[in-house]
Amino acid sequence: MTVWVLGDQLDPETAPLQHDDHVLMIEAHAFGDRMPYHPQKLALVFAAMRHFRDDLRDRGYEVTYIRAETFGDGLDRFFDAAPGTDLVAMTPPSHGAGERLRELVEARGGSLTLVENDLFLTTPDDFDDWAGDAKSYRQEHWYRHVRRETGILMDGDEPAGGEWNYDDQNQETPPEDWTPPAVPMFDPDELTRETIEFVRERYPDAWGSADEFRWPVTRVEARQALDHFVEVRLAEFGPYQDAMLDGEWTLCHSLLSAAINLGLLHPREAVEAVEDAYRTGDAPLNSVEGFIRQVVGWREFVRHVYRRAMPEMADANQLDQTEALPEAYWTGETEMRCLSEAVEHVYDRGYAHHIERLMVLSNFALLYGTDPAELNRWFHLGFVDAFHWVTTPNVVAMGSFATDVLSSKPYASSGNYVNKMSDYCSSCRYAVSKTTGENACPFNALYWDFLQENEALLRGTGRMGLMYAHVDRKDESEWDDIRARADDVRRMGRSGTL
Repeated sequence: MTVWVLGDQLDPETAPLQHDDHVLMIEAHAFGDRMPYHPQKLALVFAAMRHFRDDLRDRGYEVTYIRAETFGDGLDRFFDAAPGTDLVAMTPPSHGAGERLRELVEARGGSLTLVENDLFLTTPDDFDDWAGDAKSYRQEHWYRHVRRETGILMDGDEPAGGEWNYDDQNQETPPEDWTPPAVPMFDPDELTRETIEFVRERYPDAWGSADEFRWPVTRVEARQALDHFVEVRLAEFGPYQDAMLDGEWTLCHSLLSAAINLGLLHPREAVEAVEDAYRTGDAPLNSVEGFIRQVVGWREFVRHVYRRAMPEMADANQLDQTEALPEAYWTGETEMRCLSEAVEHVYDRGYAHHIERLMVLSNFALLYGTDPAELNRWFHLGFVDAFHWVTTPNVVAMGSFATDVLSSKPYASSGNYVNKMSDYCSSCRYAVSKTTGENACPFNALYWDFLQENEALLRGTGRMGLMYAHVDRKDESEWDDIRARADDVRRMGRSGTL
């Protein structure tokens, strides 16, 4: 038996690696030709795989590491040398991936046994037992269930501090004289530098810059990143986690998602370290609960919802949105300060934090009318922490409201939200106080146009009543101006003059 370790399963403590010291790793390159993946995303995956190969060899494993164009090509070379080998691998979380790998192996005379993926805190059986036959799901209910079952951040039968949710303490904007803590930076070693150069040469059409690559690519570095977050950034993470500041790409966010999604860091380690900081009095409860909610609640939740809702989720489009992605998402060239800042973060770093993702990048695309599949593709190719099982529920279901499988209403807002949670509007040429006219904030007219266009579906949707009370107060002349401004915004979006 040989353990096939995939590129997002880079944890030496996984169950298969405890039972066999023969390992296969295939670094397949052709997938990077399917779309212009961010070079830092490609470099991170390949560099992490190469370092993990060397780590396993140092631990005494016999590693066959094959660089090939496709998994099929790599398996051809492997089975030429070791015909009939039985492989075992953890089930990949992306839809259908496990069965496709099994078919590739069996076509070459081998066998592939897929076992439970233990890089999560909960199992498919856990979720299925909880959800039963439900077809739509709510994260809050799942989150509380998991905490009760695991004891995470619990005091006996009650949540720590007496409350499940401290969101009301986590929506502050920093004072003007506040400076965020230093960002942990991991200088690429020789192997990583070689990998970055390989990516530059192999993928000349990649979208994004490789110049600022500073991501952890080993387990040691991932642990250092976790320690830095807990010791330096966690205390202020909570109150400022929804804030956006001009010139700041991370504020106090953990920057751990890529390491966790690659297996360099187990979510349990991150949760335990953060909870320990609360128990020892080194971090406030609102910050700790906010982080644990993201990992225990949201990450686990979307993995299971994706698993149960695919393949339909990937093609969902209940609002019938058909617009192409605005040019600004590719160029960053827009006078909308919030959008240019968010796109710049993705282009330069392969990263933007969750409010930029949801309330700027997804929200604008939703109001603009972007095809959910196209927005999902952009997130998938642009973010270092993105995999299909991650982006699809977050972008298609949540950000685009293309299905109500995990949200009862769209996350749609006018420019007021950005103004409340950022300092962008004060330096933007568009006026957040205006809905119509050529210098009106593009979010505003699009927002009201969106509500009217989708009234048949949304008016009766949970928590939308207040917004439709405002819709009902607008007269036809006002609606004519709103529609004209929304049409102008879309024309500018298509032509790259937004």
